[in-house]
Amino acid sequence: MSCGQHNASVRPNAAASTAAFSDRNAERDAMVREQIESRGISQKALLDALRKVPRHAFVPEAYQDLAYADGPLPIDWDQTISQPYIVALMTSLAQIEPGDKVLEVGTGSAYQAAILSSMGAEVYTIEIVEGLALRARATLEVLGYTDVHAIQGDGYAGWPSEAPFDAIIVTAAPPYVPPALKEQLQTGGRLVIPVGVGHQKLVVIERDKTGFSEKEHIPVSFVPMTGQIQESEKLRD
Repeated sequence: MSCGQHNASVRPNAAASTAAFSDRNAERDAMVREQIESRGISQKALLDALRKVPRHAFVPEAYQDLAYADGPLPIDWDQTISQPYIVALMTSLAQIEPGDKVLEVGTGSAYQAAILSSMGAEVYTIEIVEGLALRARATLEVLGYTDVHAIQGDGYAGWPSEAPFDAIIVTAAPPYVPPALKEQLQTGGRLVIPVGVGHQKLVVIERDKTGFSEKEHIPVSFVPMTGQIQESEKLRD
């Protein structure tokens, strides 16, 4: 795992140092059965990853008893860990296969990165909030996700040196789709991104040999994308 910075004072979430992957199996099984399968998601590798990854190890101690509930949770720095169903839906829409090279913009708690890694993807993840980036890296290390490449930075421009990607998943909502993310898609690749200000839609952009196609899915509510996107939006106004 790589990271641009490290600070020994930033520790993983409390459960991460003691949580075995077998902990809370019954809660994870119920989460998958009642929240994911019941809503039509059936990809075996994804369901297996959701049953395996200890979601409670990625949330602050105060919220660990709610880790498998059907909703988002705060993770400090005014950020959230997405509802389990949304994580599953975005992953399903990205059509992840073992060996895929996947970019995640917005590491957050690192739960999404852990799901992708458990599915056999090569994961590159960027987080703009330094404290979150450092804590996510520490949590991933403690839980053994040593093959996730994690850096602190602004994901608006993607990760050009590692492009192209088979899939890109964005976990914060920009007002428009950053052009660099589209351009870093491999032919046949998919970009899954919430787009909008106030009223957001989950959008899937697919690249083929002739260009890009776009399809809107469900309404969603994500924290806004920050950083360079905000300056770019001012210039567009």
